[in-house]
Amino acid sequence: MEAADRAARIVRTVIETLKPGFAVKLWNGERIGPATGPVLTINDQDIVWQVMRRPNLSTLIEMWISKTIDVEDGSLFDFYALPAHGKLRTKLKSLPKLAVLRDLPAVLFSRKQMTARTDLSGRNPFVSGSNRQAIQHHYDISNAFYRLFLDERMVYSCGYFTDFANGIDEAQKDKLDHICRKLRLKPGEKLLDIGCGWGAMLIHAAKNYGVIGHGVSLSEAQTQLARERIRAEGLEDRITIEIKSYAELSGSFDKISSIGMFEHLGLANHAAYFSTIHRLLKPGGIYLHHAITRRDKGSIKKTLRKGPEFKALIKYIFPGGELDTIGMTLGNLEAHGFLVYDVENLREHYARTCRLWAERLHARFDEAIAEVGEAKARLWLLYLTGCSITFERASAQIFQTVVTKRARGPSGLPPTRADLYR
Repeated sequence: MEAADRAARIVRTVIETLKPGFAVKLWNGERIGPATGPVLTINDQDIVWQVMRRPNLSTLIEMWISKTIDVEDGSLFDFYALPAHGKLRTKLKSLPKLAVLRDLPAVLFSRKQMTARTDLSGRNPFVSGSNRQAIQHHYDISNAFYRLFLDERMVYSCGYFTDFANGIDEAQKDKLDHICRKLRLKPGEKLLDIGCGWGAMLIHAAKNYGVIGHGVSLSEAQTQLARERIRAEGLEDRITIEIKSYAELSGSFDKISSIGMFEHLGLANHAAYFSTIHRLLKPGGIYLHHAITRRDKGSIKKTLRKGPEFKALIKYIFPGGELDTIGMTLGNLEAHGFLVYDVENLREHYARTCRLWAERLHARFDEAIAEVGEAKARLWLLYLTGCSITFERASAQIFQTVVTKRARGPSGLPPTRADLYR
């Protein structure tokens, strides 16, 4: 029997034992499982050797990137939506191991050349904190690529859905306005936006609330486009952006926003970051902290342990990234001279946001491949889908926290927050 036939028999045995609830199509055209619904296609008989050599999540990701495995008649979300039938560990115990072992040697010793790999991982991804190179690894891919799936303002952070039927353009506009109202922005105030991306927050705040805006970023590609957009809006006299670290800033600001950049800092840099915010914020000023968090698991060791999904995320997408918990965030804010006033969890909003991004990327996938190559386009489709599922499962949270610089006397905030939800 040919090695390819033995590999097919191994896969067939595994699928028939696990009964995953979806069909699997092999490289030889054979289909195993239901006649309808999404299909997992295996395009390379070498999959058996790859899984045996390194049975972990990175192997699955690399097989997806290289198109060793693919999806037909549906999307990755369709597989997630299928009902679970028993635990995987229990099913694996019933696998006929002798039958698999009978075919395995021939497959392993007769394997063909592995599919060529494209290394898409960042440099030194597991260090604490993202340096400029790590930021550029993520954000300087291609502005045109991000346009394929982001909203018209190019806001690359969690949307705010006043109705979950709303589209991404409306949700991001509502998010920017939600933040501006939480900051109680007034004409003439100086607003600092740390990690300002393509400038959407600064442009919105200057146009609609009359502020004088300043932003900092480490991404050259984002900053270049942000400046072009500011010129197009005629706001060059109201908004400035620098390519520099927040730590290099001087001066003082009435209000400060940090939207989706804190995750890049690394736990070792949190104290320095909050000290800097305190130094830059005027007395009575408001700081809005918008960041993803992990779940507290009862001990620092358990909480900070990096699971396989998170390791894959920082390896391929966010080198140097680390998440704290909402408890750590609040404790750090209080310890560095802030009073906490509002904490809002937007988890379901981010699940919806990432799903819309993934669907929009999938709809323009040929354009994405033309812009960044098939391997990177496939990686990002997997990343956006995985993020949506992570937030839907409550494996991660995202909070907007509003604080003021600690001072005696009235905060200046209204007695209720009814105006925020008008």
